[in-house]
Amino acid sequence: MTLKFNNGKFRILMIADTQEGAKVNSDTIKLIEASLDRSQPDLVIYSGDQIWGKHSFKGDADKVKEVLSILVEPVVKRKIPFAICFGNHDRQVGISNAEQFEKIYKNIGNCIGEQAVGIDGGGTCNIPIYSSDGEKIVNNIYLFDSGTDAKGGGYEPFDKKIIKWYRATRDDLKKQSGAYVPSLVFQHIPMCEFYNVLKRVNSTTKGAIRAYRTHKNEYYVLGDSCKKDGIFLEPPSIPNENTGEFDALNECGDVMAFFVGHDHKNSFVGRYKNIDLGYTQSSGFNTYGNRKKRGVRIIELDENQPSTYSTYTRTYDELVGDNVSRPLFDFLSSKAPETMDAAYPMIIKCLSILAIVFFLFAIIF
Repeated sequence: MTLKFNNGKFRILMIADTQEGAKVNSDTIKLIEASLDRSQPDLVIYSGDQIWGKHSFKGDADKVKEVLSILVEPVVKRKIPFAICFGNHDRQVGISNAEQFEKIYKNIGNCIGEQAVGIDGGGTCNIPIYSSDGEKIVNNIYLFDSGTDAKGGGYEPFDKKIIKWYRATRDDLKKQSGAYVPSLVFQHIPMCEFYNVLKRVNSTTKGAIRAYRTHKNEYYVLGDSCKKDGIFLEPPSIPNENTGEFDALNECGDVMAFFVGHDHKNSFVGRYKNIDLGYTQSSGFNTYGNRKKRGVRIIELDENQPSTYSTYTRTYDELVGDNVSRPLFDFLSSKAPETMDAAYPMIIKCLSILAIVFFLFAIIF
């Protein structure tokens, strides 16, 4: 399927972290349906962690296909092409990313993109967007499989083979087009450089967010390059090692912007060097998130200004309303720690409070 500009415009809808289990939450589908109707996209990108739960699926391909079919059905029935990234949780259902991509998504209908040759996983590809007359490539989209959890905690280093493939594809597009093609990149796990659009502050600073692992005991707020409507409520969960992905993407000026999900409560865009780095908040209601501020991101391209783009988000309360099907779960999950790193200080704090209570009880009685 060839993607083309429509009357000089091209609109992308990014859906991040639906992260559904064996039973899909109706609010997730309501959000997807409403966002499609409002934005009328030319392409939908699911940016990873569509599903999770090893105990829910246990490698049952039929059950995985059933859930994935429900998640993409609103897009399929509208005959909108969609593309897939994979996150750290997708493969945990017992079906590899490669098998999900080739045997499930590609057989559901409307799924585009061809897996890069020689690259592990699934969904790593580039998707050109042609001019309205179909004569030339105007923009390009890269989708990368950013890996999964690392042994011992954290996340795997970004695959250097993908970096090599990107460089070769970038240069091949230049040969075809006569110049580097302005591009957008989508993947699930953020690059290490996301910390470069944040501002390090003291722990007592209002709104300061505590970081972990490679930035252990550091505190951050949004930096000056971030748009004023940005939401930053959890630290970027980056790989344990920087393998040079950003440096490669920044070499030739072809990459305009880079978008991720993964950290469900974040929704902002900041600029580092020549690339905009953006988060999209989660859209799934069976996992932790920003309650009725769960949402989607819309990205708009202009055929007459291919080196520019615009972007904004739309949230559940804007598109659907104030009612959710599981209000108690929605409230409790919004207060839960995002990762085990975040859970440990909470556990220690709770144990300390209990110890003090028991101590006072022993003294008084």
